[in-house]
Amino acid sequence: MARPLIQLALDTLDIPQTLKLASLTAPYVDIFEIGTPSIKHNGIALVKEFKKRFPNKLLLVDLKTMDAGEYEAAPFFAAGADITTVLGVAGLATIKGVINAANKHNAEVQVDLINVPDKATCARESARAGAQIVGIHTGLDAQAAGQTPFADLQAIAKLGLPVRISVAGGIKASTAQQVVKTGANIIVVGAAIYGAASPADAAREIYEQVVAASA
Repeated sequence: MARPLIQLALDTLDIPQTLKLASLTAPYVDIFEIGTPSIKHNGIALVKEFKKRFPNKLLLVDLKTMDAGEYEAAPFFAAGADITTVLGVAGLATIKGVINAANKHNAEVQVDLINVPDKATCARESARAGAQIVGIHTGLDAQAAGQTPFADLQAIAKLGLPVRISVAGGIKASTAQQVVKTGANIIVVGAAIYGAASPADAAREIYEQVVAASA
């Protein structure tokens, strides 16, 4: 099977710290994600800086768009984002707006299923509308309450939709192989890397686990 891509969520508000972390982990990461707190705080200039420093990496901007889909997403695609996110709870009209913006820039859209009551229906409608990625996302608050993304990942993978499935929610080296075997195409890791004593070693360990599970 093809190795799933590894995405690093970069949520810190400090730009030098964010860029340093990206540099340390770049050998083991396929997608750099400018997380929602970071993009809100630092804005579009950080997108341009990432594209300049890491031209060979995919860049996801986690806008979590809720309204005005095309209008909000278009400037970030123009600045170099390869993928932006839109919330599934925003509704199909907003999702289609982000897809329109992506199509004009040869880019991609991830529909984030966080807090969507009927994830299967939203995933089907998003795929039909032209989204390339659906995101299974157990947020930080839900993780604190003991929730994990595995059941939702399994349910969406069984649908066999023509999209890639991204999964986020407390993933670490000890669970990376389970995520691969359950059907994820993109594995999002945050605190397990940026909270480690050695982010580079943590990223390498997760990379090795993903490679082993994909063999």
